[in-house]
Amino acid sequence: MDWNLLLSTQRLGQESRGGEDHHNRTEFQRDYDRIIFSSPFRRMQNKTQVFPLPGSIFVHNRLTHSLEVASVGRSLGNMVAEKADQQKLGISNPLFLEIGAVVSAACLSHDMGNPPFGHSGENAISQFFLKGAGQSLKSELSAGQWADFTQFDGNANAFRILSHQFNGRRPGGFALTYTMMASIIKYPYESELTNKPKFGFFQSDKENYRKIAEHLQIKQIQANPMKFVRHPLVFLVEAADDICYQLMDLEDAHKLKILSFDQTKELFLNFFKGTENEKRLTRIEETLRLVDDPNEQIAYLRASVIGKLASECVRVFFDKHDQILTGNFQRTLIESIDPVSLEATRIIRDLSYKKIYNDRSVVEVELAGYKIIGTLLEEFTDAVLHPEENFSKKLLLLVPDQYRGIQETTYEKVQSVIDFVSGMTDVYALDLYRKIKGINLPVIG
Repeated sequence: MDWNLLLSTQRLGQESRGGEDHHNRTEFQRDYDRIIFSSPFRRMQNKTQVFPLPGSIFVHNRLTHSLEVASVGRSLGNMVAEKADQQKLGISNPLFLEIGAVVSAACLSHDMGNPPFGHSGENAISQFFLKGAGQSLKSELSAGQWADFTQFDGNANAFRILSHQFNGRRPGGFALTYTMMASIIKYPYESELTNKPKFGFFQSDKENYRKIAEHLQIKQIQANPMKFVRHPLVFLVEAADDICYQLMDLEDAHKLKILSFDQTKELFLNFFKGTENEKRLTRIEETLRLVDDPNEQIAYLRASVIGKLASECVRVFFDKHDQILTGNFQRTLIESIDPVSLEATRIIRDLSYKKIYNDRSVVEVELAGYKIIGTLLEEFTDAVLHPEENFSKKLLLLVPDQYRGIQETTYEKVQSVIDFVSGMTDVYALDLYRKIKGINLPVIG
C-alpha cells in the first residue's frame, strides 16, 4: 500500500461534489468536529464503560473513555508524523503531517456503535438471535445477514452509524473522509468470513467500505472480494484504545476500592522495572514524594505509563512499517512492545479479568443488560414484523423517525430495531423497559 493513496480528503456521500469548500479547519479537523457535536457521540456519556454509571465516585463512561483515547491517539499520530520526517521516509503526501487529527477523530468515534450496559451489550444482542426469540428469523435471512445479527459487533455498528443514510439524514451519513472511516475498521471483512464477533461492516454497509477501500487502494486478501488488510492508521487507533482501557479501568478500580493503593501503585511501577528504567523510576519516585493525595499519585503514575507505552508503540509501528504496508503484520502494536512493559500489561490484564471485570457491581449491570436488551429486541422486533397488530401500532409510535425509513425485507426491519436499541443510553433503555413491562408508568406534570 502507498501512503500517497491511503490519505485522502474525499468524503463519503460527496463523491460527485464539485470543488472544495473553504474552511479555516483542515478536512480531518472537520471530521473530528462533526463527531464531537453529534447526538450519538453525546449519548455515550450515559453508556457504561465497565463500572456502573457514577454515583458519588466518578468513573469512566463511554464518552470520557473515548475522549481520552482520542487524546492518546492524537499524540501517537503526531509522534509518527514527526518521526517519519526525521527518518526521511520520503512520504510525499502532505496529508501525512495531519495523521494525528485522523487518528484522533477515529478514536473519538471507535465506541459509538457499542450498545448500552458495557461489554455485555454486544453479546446480549447476539444471544437474542442465537438462543432467544430471534432464533425463529434464521430461515428468512441469508447466511451473511444471520451472521451480522448472531455475531453483532460494535465496531461494525460504529461504521454503520457514521456511514448509513438513516431516515432524514444526508447520503453518506456523517460525510466523513475516506481515510478517517477506514481508520476505525479493525477487522476489515464481513461477518461471514469469521466465526466470532469481530468484523468490520454489516451486509447493508459493505458497499460503502468497498468504495472506500478501492479509492484508497487498501490491499485485498487472497482476492476475496470483501476481505482486506487493515489501513495502517488502524494500528494507532487500536494502540490508543489498548493503552487507555487497561490503565483507566485500573484507576477506576482503585477509586472504587476494588484494588488497594499499594496494589495499584505496584501494578503501575511494574512498567519501570529493570536496569534500563532505573533513572526514570528514580524520577518518578521523587515526584511521588511531593504529592500527598493517593488519587493524584495514581493519576501521575498512570500518565507516566501512558507516555512510556505511547513511545513504545510508535517504535513498533516503525519497526514493522514495511510489514504493515504489505498487510503482513498480524499483531497489535502493544503485543510487540518491550518485554518489561509487555509483562506489566499481562499482569494487569490477568488481574482485571479476575478482580475487576468480575466484580459484583460489574456483573450486576451485565445481567440487567441481558434482560433489558433481550426484552426490548423481542418486543420491537415483533412490532416491526407485525405492524398491523394494535399493540405493535402503539409500540412503534415510540420509535424515533430516523429509524422509520422504508424497510422492505426482514433483514432491514430487524436491523432498524437493532439500530434503535443499540443507540440507547443505559438510563433510557431501563426506563423504556420498565414502561413496556408496566413496572413504571409515565408521570404527567
